[in-house]
Parts: sequence; structure tokens; C-alpha cells
Amino acid sequence: MTSVPTVGVVLLSMGNRPKELATALETLKDQQGVEMDVVLVGNGWVPEGIPDWVRTVYLPENVGCPGGRNAGAQYVSGEYLFFYDDDASLPSNDFLARMVQRFGPKTAVVQPRGVDPEGKPTPRRWVPRLRGTAGGPAAVFWEALSMFRRSAFVEVDGWPGHFFFAHEGVDISMRLLDAGWEIIYAPDIEAFHPATPASRHDYYYRTNARNRVWVARRNLPAPLIPLYLGVWIAATVARTRSVEGLKHWFRGFMEGWRTPCGTRSPISWSTVWRMTLLGRPPLW
Repeated sequence: MTSVPTVGVVLLSMGNRPKELATALETLKDQQGVEMDVVLVGNGWVPEGIPDWVRTVYLPENVGCPGGRNAGAQYVSGEYLFFYDDDASLPSNDFLARMVQRFGPKTAVVQPRGVDPEGKPTPRRWVPRLRGTAGGPAAVFWEALSMFRRSAFVEVDGWPGHFFFAHEGVDISMRLLDAGWEIIYAPDIEAFHPATPASRHDYYYRTNARNRVWVARRNLPAPLIPLYLGVWIAATVARTRSVEGLKHWFRGFMEGWRTPCGTRSPISWSTVWRMTLLGRPPLW
């Protein structure tokens, strides 16, 4: 008799999107072929009006995306962990089962293809390729709809909770690859998520810059740190049209140097080469 895969689902919400949350839960409830253990994390919000098949966790303050995901992961069982944004939804009832099927013996993370439900273009930041959209092994992944092998998640100590917002996926990807795991992009498995700009958050520019510095300080061999940050300074100056946004970005950049980044554990040069072969050298 074949056992049914067990998936712990961590749904993160601040309670400010009730309509979207209802859709997220409705499409989650319809999932077949897996056994789910679902927890909704109220990130600075007391969850109310939640179906009785969903357990809830209340965090008195908003601890950000990675911190909220870490909190929820402690409360669910399952061989796999699925992290789910409250404005996302699952277009098919075999979504989770198909995601599980993509795991090989050394797969740590599987990422689906994000699709805007209204047909807007898919943001490049959702695609773990510098060029093209091919599926297969990747060096990074999009955090909003990601499935982990729990043992891999635990091995690298989970998300960097203090990042709050931005680049937590880059950080954990480097640690997973350095531990010998693989990341798989599965573009034939689709999930809905609105294509809203990340810059809509008032803290975007600051945390974007601060966390870039933290990623470098935590994970990169020393010779690569100035190269990595130099590339991102140049890219940000070239792309950013807002003078005020650039001011916040450079303040965040300095904050990244002044504040604790967490434990430093540089990836090996063999991991640097592996990321390069995957089309995403740790300079971009």
C-alpha cells in the first residue's frame, strides 16, 4: 500500500486581505492526493472567522515574511512544508501532489510558476533564471509559493527570520546548495499570485539594500563580497527612477554594515562554481 505524502502548510496573513484569504483557503481545501496539516499565522493579527480545519497561530507583532514562516513551521507536521501567501491561490486540486512528485532524493525545494490571475506579465523576480524560463535545477527560488523537504529546511535552520522582507530566498538557497541539496523550478506547475510590484511596501528600498549586504556578509567568500555588492549598487542606480527611493536604498545599505547579520558561514568555492554552472553566479 502506497503511503500518502504528508504536507505541512504554513499560510501567512496580516488579516488585511479577507477576500483573497478566503480564496486561498478554498483552493487549498480542495487539494487531493496529499494529507495536509494547515496552520494560518496571524502576523500581527488575531485570526478570526477561520474554518475549523485550519489551526491558527497569533503573533502579537508583524515579524515579517521569513519570521512568520519560521513561526508557522513549528506548528505543522509533515515530510514536506508548503509556504503559502494569503493572496495566492491554487488553480488545480492536484497542485500539492504534483509538487511532491518533483522531489528527488536530494531535492530541498520545488518552486512552481507564478501566474497573475488577471493575465498580467509574470515579473522577472519570480523566475529563477537570468535568461529564459526553462525548468529544472536552479540556484535560487521565489519564496511566496515554495515547497520544502522538511529535513533540508531543518538542516539549514530555516529562513533568516531577521531579514523581515526581501532576499530571504537568496540566503537560504546558498545555504541549501552548500549543504549539497538541489532546488527545482517546475514551470509546468502553475499557481496564481497577483503581479504586484515589490516596491509597493514603504520599507522596500531599505530592507532590499540592507538584506543584500547581510546575504553577502553571511554567505559569500570574502573576495566576492565587494564584487557582489558592487554589481548591485550599479544595477540599483541604473534601474531606480526615484531619488527618494535611492536615498532609502543607500541608508539601508549602510544599515546592512552597521547591524548584526547573523552567523557568518561562507559557501565553498565549489558551491560558487555550482551556482555559476546553474546560470546564477553569486554576483547577481
